[in-house]
Amino acid sequence: MILHEDPRSGNCYKIRLTAAFLGIPLDFRSYDVMKAETRTPEFLAEVNSNGRIPVLQDGDRFLPESNAACFYLADGSPLIPADPFERADMLRWMFWEQYNHEPNVATVRFWIAFIGEDSLNDVQRLLLPMKREQGNAALALMDRHLAEQDWFVGRRMSLADIALYAYTHVAGDGGFELGNYRHVCGWMERLSSQPGHVAMNRETPLAVKGPSD
Repeated sequence: MILHEDPRSGNCYKIRLTAAFLGIPLDFRSYDVMKAETRTPEFLAEVNSNGRIPVLQDGDRFLPESNAACFYLADGSPLIPADPFERADMLRWMFWEQYNHEPNVATVRFWIAFIGEDSLNDVQRLLLPMKREQGNAALALMDRHLAEQDWFVGRRMSLADIALYAYTHVAGDGGFELGNYRHVCGWMERLSSQPGHVAMNRETPLAVKGPSD
């Protein structure tokens, strides 16, 4: 399988981390989103007509959307709870990550660490305080939940934890003070100490390889 990714992206890192925990080998094709390398005619025609990454390629099939790709890799593994309620609760947290967490925590990180606060446009500058407030609200909700249990669902790590870890552990890049969230910090330490954990590559992709390379 091939992961089409920008390795600095938390959404891409989720898939890489899921595969690492499960011992699933992946090949990688790297693209620099800051150079619009996912908007080329070749990428749009061969990988994802929506012009976005990550995309998980399995043979001649292409699966976009990070959480869907994680679920595909983990199906049948202990990362997906066997209990129906816990499995649904895992999905609940994964949906919440995409609708409440990622649009704020990840967006602020992108604006600050990749675009630069001095280079934001008027709309981004106007939205930044609200995005920061909502990102802190998401981190506070996580902290309250983790005050009562070690993992987001049940008694062991699941895809919910991986999905939320990806952008949470680099939230400091956007100016979020993770030290204010003691239980979140403890949870991140637990996850990063799990066998198979790999760190995010936070450097600019060294080379861009096309989908047929």
